[in-house]
Amino acid sequence: MIWFGGTRPDLAPMTGLGTNALPGHLGIEFVDCGDDWIRGRMPVDERTQQPFQRLHGGASVALAETIASVAASYCVDREKFAAVGMEINANHIRPAYSGWVYATARPESLGRTTQVWTIRIEDEAGKLVCLSRMTAAIISLERK
Repeated sequence: MIWFGGTRPDLAPMTGLGTNALPGHLGIEFVDCGDDWIRGRMPVDERTQQPFQRLHGGASVALAETIASVAASYCVDREKFAAVGMEINANHIRPAYSGWVYATARPESLGRTTQVWTIRIEDEAGKLVCLSRMTAAIISLERK
């Protein structure tokens, strides 16, 4: 189990963190998690499409970073530490035009000062849309 405290986190507060920020504006929601993964979703609509009605690559990256960085923060003591994005990359594999895309994040490394996450974004048919990797820095709240 990767989650701090040994229990799976409540997803509603995770979604709530983004209410008045970019994740809320894009419609990102946390929908499921397991012992070593977490899943969120984002609509493919006028908020997340580029001018040619395809999912915008930047929206995919925003989804990937949101899911992974929030997950990273739930793997540490949130009263003492914050997880912040250090680096992210993305390979855009195929377009999505409508419906929802689902991002599943899994940690590759959960170190004391950095974490590395792989995020698979798939369409509703389970086809790979984007593959991303994010590195998070774990910083003391005293430094924040």
